[in-house]
Amino acid sequence: MAESEQRWLRAARAFVCEALCPAGPGGDPEQLAESVLRCLRSTWGGRSGEFPLGYSFISISDLQCQQHTPCCSHLTWSTSEFKTWAHQSEVILPKESVLPRAHLILIGYLRDGRTQEGKEKLMDGNLYVQDNTGTVPCELLHFESEWLDLLFLFPSWAYIPQMNKDSAGYVEILSDPVPVNAPPERVVDTLPVIYPTTAAQLVSTRALCKTRTKLNVAGELARLSTLLCIHNKTFFFLFLKCFTSAACVPVLVQKPAQLAWHRMLQLGQGYVLTSLRVSSLKASAHKVFVTSFSSRLLPYSAEQVKEQPLEIAWHGGPIQTVSLEASVQPSSLLGVTDEKLPVPAKESKILSYMGTITRVLNAQAGLYELDNKVCLCLAYQQLLNSARGLRPGARVELRDVHFLQKPLASFPFVVVLGACLHSTVLLKGFSRLSTFHQPVASSGNLYMQLLFRYNLGLPLYLWLVSLLEMLEQRFCCFFGRRQLFIRSAHCGPGIAEKFLVPILNAEVPSKERLRDVHYEILAEMHHCPLQQYQPLEPPSQAPPLSVLRCVAERRSWDAFSPSQLLSPLEAQHMGTQELNRRLAWSYDAFSAESFQPRVVLLGVLRPSSRSGCLQLRDKSDSIPCVISHRNGSPFADTALIGSLLQVETYQLVVERFLQSDFPSWEQLSVLEHVRGREARLYVQFCFEDVQILHTPEVPVQVGPSLGKRDVHSSKVEPGSPEAKVSKLEETSPGPVTAECCDGGQSSAKGTGCMSRLFLVVQKEGLTYRNYLLAAAGGGEGQDLQLSFQATVLWMNKPQRWGHPREIGSLTELEQPNCWSEDSKAQQRVLLLFMGRSLRWFTFLHPDGLYQLIVPQCLDFGVFERPGLSPLQEQHLNQLGCPSCLLVSDSWYLQHKTWISCLTQPKMLPQSVLAGMGQTISIPELLSNSFTGSLVSFSGEIVERTLCASPGNEKRSALCRTRRQKGALLPWDHSVKLSVSAAPGSSTVLDVYIAVDYTQHLWGLLPGAKILFQNLQRKISRFQNVYCTYIASSCISILALPPSCPLLSSNPTGLSSKSPEATSPSLVFLSNLLLQPHSPSQGKILCHLSCVLALSLQWICSVCSSIFKEGRCRRDSPPCPSRIGVNQANAKILVEDGTGEALVLCSNQQVVALLGLSPVEWKVVQSSVQSRGSIFIQHASVRPGCVEEPEDLVTCYLRSLCRNRALSRPILLAFSLDRKPSKIPQPDSPQPRRFQCGEVEFVSQIGTRLSLKCLSIQEVDPKLLCSLSSKRIKH
Repeated sequence: MAESEQRWLRAARAFVCEALCPAGPGGDPEQLAESVLRCLRSTWGGRSGEFPLGYSFISISDLQCQQHTPCCSHLTWSTSEFKTWAHQSEVILPKESVLPRAHLILIGYLRDGRTQEGKEKLMDGNLYVQDNTGTVPCELLHFESEWLDLLFLFPSWAYIPQMNKDSAGYVEILSDPVPVNAPPERVVDTLPVIYPTTAAQLVSTRALCKTRTKLNVAGELARLSTLLCIHNKTFFFLFLKCFTSAACVPVLVQKPAQLAWHRMLQLGQGYVLTSLRVSSLKASAHKVFVTSFSSRLLPYSAEQVKEQPLEIAWHGGPIQTVSLEASVQPSSLLGVTDEKLPVPAKESKILSYMGTITRVLNAQAGLYELDNKVCLCLAYQQLLNSARGLRPGARVELRDVHFLQKPLASFPFVVVLGACLHSTVLLKGFSRLSTFHQPVASSGNLYMQLLFRYNLGLPLYLWLVSLLEMLEQRFCCFFGRRQLFIRSAHCGPGIAEKFLVPILNAEVPSKERLRDVHYEILAEMHHCPLQQYQPLEPPSQAPPLSVLRCVAERRSWDAFSPSQLLSPLEAQHMGTQELNRRLAWSYDAFSAESFQPRVVLLGVLRPSSRSGCLQLRDKSDSIPCVISHRNGSPFADTALIGSLLQVETYQLVVERFLQSDFPSWEQLSVLEHVRGREARLYVQFCFEDVQILHTPEVPVQVGPSLGKRDVHSSKVEPGSPEAKVSKLEETSPGPVTAECCDGGQSSAKGTGCMSRLFLVVQKEGLTYRNYLLAAAGGGEGQDLQLSFQATVLWMNKPQRWGHPREIGSLTELEQPNCWSEDSKAQQRVLLLFMGRSLRWFTFLHPDGLYQLIVPQCLDFGVFERPGLSPLQEQHLNQLGCPSCLLVSDSWYLQHKTWISCLTQPKMLPQSVLAGMGQTISIPELLSNSFTGSLVSFSGEIVERTLCASPGNEKRSALCRTRRQKGALLPWDHSVKLSVSAAPGSSTVLDVYIAVDYTQHLWGLLPGAKILFQNLQRKISRFQNVYCTYIASSCISILALPPSCPLLSSNPTGLSSKSPEATSPSLVFLSNLLLQPHSPSQGKILCHLSCVLALSLQWICSVCSSIFKEGRCRRDSPPCPSRIGVNQANAKILVEDGTGEALVLCSNQQVVALLGLSPVEWKVVQSSVQSRGSIFIQHASVRPGCVEEPEDLVTCYLRSLCRNRALSRPILLAFSLDRKPSKIPQPDSPQPRRFQCGEVEFVSQIGTRLSLKCLSIQEVDPKLLCSLSSKRIKH
C-alpha cells in the first residue's frame, strides 16, 4: 500500500472517530470507520484506485466556517460528466457562473432537528445533516421515512452559503444519499383501511364516537398544503383522494415527529395513514382527520391493505350525513355582514405552471422571476424553510396558482402568478449556478407582517413592496436596515412601519383585515385574497430625490413657453433688452397633487456646509429646502439634524434661468434664440406639515460637573453629538479633534467638552469675504471665502463637562441673580463661520439662545482665542465689537430656546435689550420723519422683477468673479422686490438685491412673507424711499406663499394678492396729498378733464432710436436692426372733486383712453410707422408751441384729444410717480370751477399729484354717483 493511501486512511479513521462516532460506551470507532470505508469503496467503484485519494473529508463545522462561496462536490463524476452538467445551466442563464467543483467528502446523519442537544427547537419540518461538530440544514428532492437518523455518504451535494458571512448556509443534496449501513427492512402486516369515499362520510356526520376511534385511511395524494406556523404551532394539511372517485378527505398533521412527512409526500402517489381520528377545528366548523402520536405514513400497496366496512371501523351511533356546505358557514368565519360587497373588476384564473427561476426579485417579499417573463409571488405562503433551494436556475412546479394580469400599473411584470394556501409549490430541480442563498426571515419580516395583518390583496401588496424597496434603497445607508424595518420594544415600530401603517389604515377597511386560514385551505368553494382583484393605480408614490428632480425640471421646461410668460399686449411694446430681461428669471411651483400619483416627499434633514442651506437627502441626491412655522417664527431646531422627514403638503419650486436674444415679441416661438438655460430646484414647506419618521437619539441631559477632569474613555459613542457632527456632510470627515484646544496642559484628549451659552443679537448673510485669519500669518494672497458672521452675547461663563450628554438645561437663566449689568460673562463677541461651520447658517436667528459646544476639549480659554489677524481685530474693536471668535469645523450648536420664551424675560438687563434688533413697519419706514440708515422690517412680496442695476452703483470685482464661476443671472442686474406691509395692502416698498447675493437666497417668491434684516434705506433724487441688500443684510422666510392654482400660472413674479392682481381700495386725491407715502397704489373714481400730451412712435428694438420705413434711423454708429417696436404715451389730467392729478398712460392704456377699437388702433399704428413718430400737445401745456405738420392721422388724433366726448368718468388704478412733471405746476392753490350736471362748484386746487396709470375702466355715470355717495358716507 502506498504511503499516500496510508496517510489518507489514517485521516479517514481520525475523521470518523472525531466527527461521526457517537459519544458514550455504545460507539465502536474502528467498526464505524470500517463501515464508512466500505461504503466509500463501494460508491467510488475503483475509478482510480481503491479509494478517492484526491478527496478530503470535511466536517459540518469546517464547511460552515471555511467555505464562504458556493461550491459542489460530485464524488462519482468524471470531468467530462461535470462539464456536461455545467453546460446545461449555461443555456438557461448564460451570464451566470456555474458552481465550482470541490473535492470534498460529506458524511453525516439525517435528522429532523429533534435530537439537537442543549437546544429547545421549534419543529418546522426541516431536515438537517449532522455530525459531532455541528448541524447544517439540507434540502432533498427525494426523501424516505426510513432515512431519518441514519448515517449517509452524500456522493453529490452543493453547499450554498448566505451573502452575510456571519450566517451559515445550507446543503443541497443533488442525488440520493448512500447509507453507510444497510437500513433495516420494513415489515408491514396487512392493514384494515377505509378509503376516502367512506371516510368523507365521517367528517360530515353529526354522530359522536363513544371511544377515541382510530382509523387507517388509504388514498392518492391529491393536494399538499404548505407548512404553516401559527401561534408557535407548526402543521400542514394533506388531501387523500379515492382511487376510483373524486371523493377527498383532509388530514391535519401537527405532531412534531411527523412534520418530516412533508418532505416524503409526492403528489399522485398512493399512501396509507394509520391511527387517524376525526376532530373538529376550534377556529372553524370544519371536521378533519388528525394524526396521533402512533400514526405512520406508509406507501400504498394493494396487496398489503384490506378495506374495512364503515360499521366495523366506526364504533359510534347511527351515522347521519350532512353536506359539507351546510356545516360550514363562511360568513361567520370571515366576519362578513349581509351588505353587498363591491364587485371586483377581475377574477383570477387558477392554473398549473412549470418553470425556472431566473431572478430573485425580493426574497423577503417572496417575489421571484420565472423564465425571464413571469413574476411568482410566494408571500401568501409561509416559507418555513427560509426559501432554501429557490435560487436562480432552480426548477419549480406550481399547482393551483392564481393567474393575475397587470395587477399594479407601475409593476414591471404583466403576468403575476400568486400561490395561496390552496396552492402547491414543488422544487423539481436544484440550481447549478454559483449564487448565494437569500433567506426569507421567519421573524421580523415586515413584508409578511403587514401582509397578514391587513390581509392585503396582491395589487396592494405589490405596491407595499415597492414602497419598502424604495425606503431600503434610499435610506439604508443612513440608518441601516435594522432601524428601517425592525420593531423593537425600546423604540417601537421601525421607520418603514411608521411610514406605511397610516397609508394602509386609509387604504384597507378594517372589516377586510380578517383572514381565515382553515377556510382558505379546506373549503370546497375556494376563497382567498388572490381570488379576486382590482387593478390598482397607486394612490401615492415616494420616488428618489434624483428622479423627482429630473421629473420636475423636465415638466417645467416642457411647459415653458416664452410667449405664454408675457402678455402679448405688454410684450409687443418691449425692446430687445427689456424683453429678454423679463424672460431671464421665471419659476414653476408644484404641489404633491401636481404629479400622478401624488408624490410624498421623504428625506433626511441635513445642513450643507457648501451652500449653508438646509437639504433633504437620500442616497441618490439632495434637494435644498426652506422650512417655516405657521406662527411666523424661524426654523431653528438643531435636534432634527439627521431626522427622516415625511412631507405631503409642500411647494416644489423650479426656478428657470434663461439666456436668450429674442429680437422682438413676434419671434418668441422661435426657440433658436435661446442660447442657454439652467434650473434651480428647491422645496419649501411648513414644519407643522412634517411627519417625523425617525429622530437621532437625544443625549441625556443632567446637571453640570464643572470639576470633572477624569475622563475614562475617548471613544465617540454612536448617537452622541460628536458622532452626529461627523454625519452632517457628504464628504467623509476625519477623526474629531479639538483643533482649537491644543495649547498648554488642557489639551488632554477625551470625551470631555466645553460649552458656552450665547444670545444671537445680529446675523449677517452669506457672502464672499476676505478675512485675514490669525492662523494664516500675514494673510497675503488670501482668496475670498464664502462665510457669514453673527454678533452674539455670552450669557454665562465657559463650562466644562465630562461628556456632551451631561450638558445642563437653562434653569440657571431663570434665576433672578443671573442677570447682572456688570457681569463679565455678558460680553459681546463676533462669531465667524466658514468652511464646514456654514452648516449652522439656517439655524442661527436673532433672539435665539444657543449652546456652543467644543468637543474633546478641557480648556476654559478656548472661547477667548483670536480668530482674525491683529489688524482686523483692531478694526473690529473700533466698531464696538471687543473680540472675534472663529467657529471651528468640529464645533457644533444646540438651539435651546428663544429669549422671549423664558419665564422671566422682563428681568433681562438693558445691555441685552439694547443689543436686540428691532423691526419697524413699512409705513413708518416710508415716512419723512424716519432717519435711520440700517433697517429691519417684514412684509409680503407682491412682485419680483429683474432690472438693470442703477448706473450710479459701482459693481465690485466680486460680481465679475461670481459671474465667471457660473452665476445664473447677469452680474450687472438686480432683483427688485415690491414688498407690501400686509396682504392686499397698497403700501409698497421696493427692495433691490444685487444678483451676486441671490444665489444664496431661497424662497423669494411672490406671496411669501419675508423678514429683512439690516437693509440699507435710501432716498432717490425723486424722493422715493427704497432699500438695498448689502453684505451685512440677512433674509428669513416667515411664511410661504399660499398654495393655490395661481402659484404656477403666474410664473413671471406677480403675487396673486398684489395690488395689480386684486382690487386696491378707493381713495381721494386729497388723501394722497396729505399722506404722500401711503398708499403707494390704489384706485380713484375720477373725471377725465383733458389730454395734455400724446406721443406715438416706433423705436428700434435694440438701440431705442426712431424706427422709420422699416429700418433704424441711427447714423452714428449705424444700427443694423430691422425690427421696430411701437410705443404710445399720454399725459392726462383727472380730478375727483378733492384734487387734481397728472396721470401718465402708456401703450394699451392709451388705447382705452382714446376709446379706439383694435382695427382703428392698427390703422393708426401703420400710419405712424411710415412717419416714425407723432407728438400732440394741449395748448395749455406750452402756449405758442409749434404743432406737428398736418396730415390725415395727425388731424384725426388732435381732434380726438380735443373732443368733449373724451372727458368722461373713469375708474383709474394707479401707482404714485415721484418723478417731477415737466408740465408747469401752480405755485399756490388756484380756484377752479367744476360742473356736475347743471350745478357748478368752485374749489381751491393746489399741487397736482403725478400718478402712473395701471388700468382704466369705463364707469357708467349713475354707477359713479352711487359709488361716490357710498364712499362719502363711509
